Amino acid sequence: MPTSTTLTTNKHLLGWVDEMAAMCQPDSIVFCDGTEDERKRLTELAVSKGILIPLNAQKHPGCYLHRSNPNDVARVEHCTFICTPEKDSAGPTNNWMAPAEAYTKLKGLFEGSMKGRTMYVVPYVMGPLGSEHSKIGIEITDSVYVVLNMQIMTRMGKAALDMLADKDDFNRGLHCTGDVNPDRRYICHFPQDNAIWSFGSGYGGNALLGKKCLSLRIGSYLGKSEGWLAEHMLILGVEDPDGTKTYVAAAFPSACGKTNFAMMIPPRRFAGWRVFTVGDDIAWLRVGEDGRLWAVNPENGYFGVAPGTNMKSNPNAMKTISKNTIFTNVAVTKDGDVWWEGLDGEVPDELTDWKGQPWKKGSTEKAAHPNSRFTAPASNNPILSSHVNDPRGVPISAIIFGGRRSTTIPLVMQSFNWAHGVYLGSTMASETTAAATGATGVVRRDPMAMLPFTGYNVADYFQHWLNMQRRVPYPPKIFMVNWFRKNAAGKFLWPGYGDNMRVLKWILDRAHGKVGAQETLFGWVPKQGHIDLSGLDIPPETVDEATNIDDNEWKIELESQKAFYDQFGERMPRTLELIRQQLLSRLS
Repeated sequence: MPTSTTLTTNKHLLGWVDEMAAMCQPDSIVFCDGTEDERKRLTELAVSKGILIPLNAQKHPGCYLHRSNPNDVARVEHCTFICTPEKDSAGPTNNWMAPAEAYTKLKGLFEGSMKGRTMYVVPYVMGPLGSEHSKIGIEITDSVYVVLNMQIMTRMGKAALDMLADKDDFNRGLHCTGDVNPDRRYICHFPQDNAIWSFGSGYGGNALLGKKCLSLRIGSYLGKSEGWLAEHMLILGVEDPDGTKTYVAAAFPSACGKTNFAMMIPPRRFAGWRVFTVGDDIAWLRVGEDGRLWAVNPENGYFGVAPGTNMKSNPNAMKTISKNTIFTNVAVTKDGDVWWEGLDGEVPDELTDWKGQPWKKGSTEKAAHPNSRFTAPASNNPILSSHVNDPRGVPISAIIFGGRRSTTIPLVMQSFNWAHGVYLGSTMASETTAAATGATGVVRRDPMAMLPFTGYNVADYFQHWLNMQRRVPYPPKIFMVNWFRKNAAGKFLWPGYGDNMRVLKWILDRAHGKVGAQETLFGWVPKQGHIDLSGLDIPPETVDEATNIDDNEWKIELESQKAFYDQFGERMPRTLELIRQQLLSRLS
């Protein structure tokens, strides 16, 4: 079969590619080099095949629209498997399949699946080039859309091959869209083999194998084995008027303002303060030579949710997606501009919706899919940290866990110690919103925002977090936040967005030992006056309500947590259950 220049003599890589090609039987093989010429050539190919649609070049230069199959618009947890020899290693919260069974099933699907297609070999690095903490992956795919997205999201191309050299240490990722049939859709992770096989989907979370698959599911397993943490966390830096920089990592489930926080603009009151984005989604945390926890962002771009993104919620994101961005499943205006629900300005009278159908103002159908996306280079971000490519990463002074809760959880609370902080993270939860299927307002546990992404038993993951305390002589302080607390009338008590800087400043002051706090039964909360409210039309009493600890609500909360813990049986760390029981005993 025709093969382009391979760019490498690595016998381990070439032998594996030959093996996969023999199974998938593509018409040709292209080794991707990651150059600008290649990007232009593949973009033209995608346009000619209708895979990408050029957008208004004046309003969005270098931007394109992709419309996916309507049955393929999100991550598919029910089709996602952790394939370990023992079922207990995957745990009760993951779908499990024995490796031999998974390989047999998937080989039957991959056999001849690329006939008439091109096989792209995509070498990439997750993490800064040259960093000992980075991981190399090779994704084989039949999707030019995947290739173009991987070029944005990772350090892709010859640089990855140069870093790999002649070593055999790389993640083996095999992907084929097949016929995009939901009944033949599998995303299988083989932690012991450092391998990922994905079939039947072209959606980013299922097909861009460097993202959730390698950086979190396989990454979390590698982290446990090698003594570090792969986390679903943003990383941001804050510079005060004196020039001191502090870095925090924060975990938020979906619909909790994660990207907005990572790209936050401080309010006017904070003149002289600056926020920098290191990463908006994933953090790899390791112990540095100085005994602190250091973090790198393994990604090189943003794969963000479009609906709700606007100049109020996230002006920096709007600037980031203004050029050289791939939009997926958004709506389009008559003049070729993008549109989605929540975008600034008036709703257009007429649009072409995410399925390519005419749409009129007042329609009960969404013009853009609720999970429509943008893939944008990190280099577009006007507040991108200068340390985003630093091989060492950045030192973390605080870890923040946050969910969406209308009651119970205060605006901000600091843990008493590391183990108590792990407990807070392990019991993190959010209330379902109208955008999710099923009833709204239901509390769903999402420990550390990692429940869908932990590549092994979550109970063992909790124990790994507890064990990290012995590895980190100078651990970061741990906090919990909740921007979504409401009063009895159902009104939000906190304005959120850029004003979250006011809460972040208290967190930074606590991390640096600059300010005191009020001890409660469940953690440390700000004393009245310690959150700067100047320039904000909120009385101190409202903040008191937002930080209030209600004993009755917490009793219900603690009893609910037990049900979550119980599913892990004897594997559940006794330390966390004892902390829960201790807190419950304080109420009586």
